[in-house]
Amino acid sequence: MIMLDRYGRRIDYLRISVTDRCNLRCRYCMPETGVEDIGHSNVLSFEQILRVVKIASGMGIRKVRLTGGEPLVRKNIVWLIRQISRISKIKDIGLTTNGTLFAAMAEELQAAGLTRVNFSLDTLRQETFHYITRRGQLQDVLQAINKALRIGMAPVKINVVVMRGINDQEIPEFVKMAYDLPLQVRFIEFMPIGNLPFFQPRRLMTADAIRDIIDKDYDLYPDRASQSSGPAVCYRLRGGRGSVGFISPLSHRFCSDCSRLRLTADGQLRGCLFAKNEISLKMLLQNNASSEIIAALLQKTIWEKPAHHHFSTGWGEDNCRKMYQIGG
Repeated sequence: MIMLDRYGRRIDYLRISVTDRCNLRCRYCMPETGVEDIGHSNVLSFEQILRVVKIASGMGIRKVRLTGGEPLVRKNIVWLIRQISRISKIKDIGLTTNGTLFAAMAEELQAAGLTRVNFSLDTLRQETFHYITRRGQLQDVLQAINKALRIGMAPVKINVVVMRGINDQEIPEFVKMAYDLPLQVRFIEFMPIGNLPFFQPRRLMTADAIRDIIDKDYDLYPDRASQSSGPAVCYRLRGGRGSVGFISPLSHRFCSDCSRLRLTADGQLRGCLFAKNEISLKMLLQNNASSEIIAALLQKTIWEKPAHHHFSTGWGEDNCRKMYQIGG
């Protein structure tokens, strides 16, 4: 079965936030005090998540990515990955993590069925790391990246949110990392998700500006093998082992190729990261609603996916959902 939205886009990718909690406090993402406890009963159980994945796989979902918050802070996450891997129609299971807990769990996660990992890392300098995250050790993340490469996970990607005046001077250092190692570094435009005061327009650096810096020292050519794997426009580094990608939701919308649905930790379906509307599955799952009802709401969410996001009109305080609540 193939799921198409009203614009003819094939929807085969489900991103699942398993928690809104995190062991870091990145300034652009989460308050320093952490998140409000919404209560155990308001977070989807792993069994409920599995039920949604099974229904969605019967409708055309083939890829699943687990996000947060930080997904590795949720207990028994390895069990969830193992169960998802046993759903025959799911062909790809990914994880987005800050990396601080990954190294100790790497082999177990891989054995359970994890096929790919994205590390969120905005700096290669400990002082800047501490400023951005407010806690944690850069060395733990670097160790996790090396561990993922060593055990043969592929692809290994690093997501870098570029913020002018904070980490933009490190762009060449990240590109050198991609040149030396067989991984993909993806530069992401700074997005004002939620109403956290840390976002300021002066900190925005466009993908074109980032590319201009890289072009001074490196010869880039299209990485055709990666172009269909997500929102990044990817390039190989001539003579190097890895690649770089550019994710530019503000300056170059990639909505025409969007293949995603999102499920939040508290059971809300979203057709677009930047949308202000959600469809709730939580009560239906808690009341053991029929698979047909759940499937109908999945289909409704797909059909209501917008043609493109409306970031240019502003995120606004009327949308109080922040990235850690939606799922990165």
